[in-house]
Amino acid sequence: MSESAPAPAASGLDRYFGLGQHGSTVPRELRAGLTTFLSMSYILFVNPQVLSAAIPVPNASLQLLMTTAIAAAFGSLIMGLVARYPFAQAPGMGLNAFFAYTVVQGLGVPWQTALGAVFISGVLFVLLSVLGARQAIVQAIPRSLKFAITAGIGAFLAFLGLKNAGVVVGNPATLLALGDLTLPPVWLALVGLILTAVLMTRRVTGAILWGILLVTLLGIVLRLPLYAGGANGALQAFPGFGGQFLGIFGTPVWPGDLVGQLDLGGALGLGLLSVVFTFFFVDFFDATGTLTGLSQRAGFLDERGNMPRARRLFAMDGLAAMFGAFMGTSTTTAYVESASGIGEGGRTGLTAVTVGVLFLLSMFLWPLAGAIPSAATAPALILVGALMMDSVRHIDWDDLSDSVPAFLTIIAMPLTFSIANGVSLGVIGFCAIKLLSGRGKQVSPILYGIGALLLARYIWLSEG
Repeated sequence: MSESAPAPAASGLDRYFGLGQHGSTVPRELRAGLTTFLSMSYILFVNPQVLSAAIPVPNASLQLLMTTAIAAAFGSLIMGLVARYPFAQAPGMGLNAFFAYTVVQGLGVPWQTALGAVFISGVLFVLLSVLGARQAIVQAIPRSLKFAITAGIGAFLAFLGLKNAGVVVGNPATLLALGDLTLPPVWLALVGLILTAVLMTRRVTGAILWGILLVTLLGIVLRLPLYAGGANGALQAFPGFGGQFLGIFGTPVWPGDLVGQLDLGGALGLGLLSVVFTFFFVDFFDATGTLTGLSQRAGFLDERGNMPRARRLFAMDGLAAMFGAFMGTSTTTAYVESASGIGEGGRTGLTAVTVGVLFLLSMFLWPLAGAIPSAATAPALILVGALMMDSVRHIDWDDLSDSVPAFLTIIAMPLTFSIANGVSLGVIGFCAIKLLSGRGKQVSPILYGIGALLLARYIWLSEG
């Protein structure tokens, strides 16, 4: 049986995940899960680097790596097994920086109390999901903004890939500039971009995954400096697999100094309600925008722009945040890199389950996961971003009351490095332009309320 044929009706996996219904197969879902994992496995190393600046526990880097893997595994598994969507979850970038640098170091809040704030925000997510509030907000978002959210996430992904590859770098005069194309990580990523694009054009099965693996192998064989740990902070060639057993295994460590250390009582104090609100707000619109964009990309939205099993989907997002806080990490949320697995054909919860299992295995194989450099995953992010930009053709560009808010949504995500900001500016712009142009009845009352809250938040932040 060819891979493109649906799974047999008698298959237990088919009955549970609906493989045949989505025209998918077990090999395709497993490959999609592996692709997603490789695209987001950097969080195993980046999250500990960020949080260790705020959480001074013994052997912090390894303990935080373990709790990151556990939180990502749990979040991805419940997303796949309960919500049955191909969306992976892990501690979110941006939120971890807010946790470490703003809340703990900047405001002087104990890290245990900050974890309590994350947990409470997760409880609010679950309550709003069960009550149907989150899906009501999603339903109130117009189709033009939903398509714009998908395209904006694509632009954000592409920008993230260009940044990770070193093709785009910071510049104090122009904000951004072209990086040094002669540096090995940069030109290798560009080679990988062309190679993977050719494989995709030729419709090679697993093109994105093959691109990641081939670029990694090329970098190792050529002994290119792609990995951290060199002298004076410089990059180094692949150092090989040290450690125990076969050289690619590492002994897991239970993060006992992190698990259950959250301080709920302190987080409920009046002075920290703003911190709880900020965690809640940013992740609410970040995750809601991400899940909506991914659902649109995967073809899950119906003709009215609604997604099936929405309450369950959003509840699992909140439950993952609660569990992650209990384990000792910042907010766990849906990952935009899930789009890479969707690009590989992942359409069911089996893709997310695969990611979850791989995160569990990474507790033993974390030296092997470290062999995938950012130069190898960057092309995947850029190409998936390009594919997601396809949704802009569904936006009515002749109607400025639709197209201007859509444009704000798309452009704000990469430029502010925030999906939440893109969604916020798009909603505010949509409500304001429709109302002032005499088309106010085209906007849902719910969206007006959300727009007013978003505008109030920005005014509050500017005054604070």
